[in-house]
Amino acid sequence: MTPVDLGPDAAGVDDPASTFVDQPPTDAGGPATGAGRPIWRRRWALEWLAVVLVAVGLAVALRAFVVQTYFIPSASMEPTLMIGDRILVDKLSYHLHGVGRFDIVVFAKPPKEDADPSITDLVKRVIGLPGDVISSRGGQVYIDGRLLHEPFLPPGTVTTGIVTQKVPPNEYFVMGDNRSDSQDSRYFGPISRSLLVGRVVLRIWPPSRVHAF
Repeated sequence: MTPVDLGPDAAGVDDPASTFVDQPPTDAGGPATGAGRPIWRRRWALEWLAVVLVAVGLAVALRAFVVQTYFIPSASMEPTLMIGDRILVDKLSYHLHGVGRFDIVVFAKPPKEDADPSITDLVKRVIGLPGDVISSRGGQVYIDGRLLHEPFLPPGTVTTGIVTQKVPPNEYFVMGDNRSDSQDSRYFGPISRSLLVGRVVLRIWPPSRVHAF
């Protein structure tokens, strides 16, 4: 049966407690309010913890599989990328389409590269594609016997040191834009596609030099 307030006449005694049967607690004070606050605080803390964990998980996933920023420590890609520049690398690109000539790529240091052991990744530009016969003469690059136009190089750039060779399947001949100061495929040979980390899509720092590639 549903409890009701009978009042003093029906009960035969003035019992104030009966007036509050089944009444919800209020925030005016008393034990009910004090007991509710810790529960509310715990719930709030758990909700924020969940938000933080989800955000961290997304950030880790993005960095591992989608995009990552890199710092340029050397002059090998000048003037396109200067020391201190920061770049954004798209890690999904080459899972969706092929590698393009002149793409700027980040790749894991190849086995024949004996530079600073603390360096694990390098950034260069793709010049030769699988199947290309690449060579240099007269300070310029030739692909399959034809002069390669490289508009991103400063006027007067001289390229030497390319031994005539055919780029193997699934490998790429990469060079720095600063041809006189770059350890690249002229030294360690073409790189395997499996070493590619991703394609440089944006220079994000400094603000005055933000540029999409």
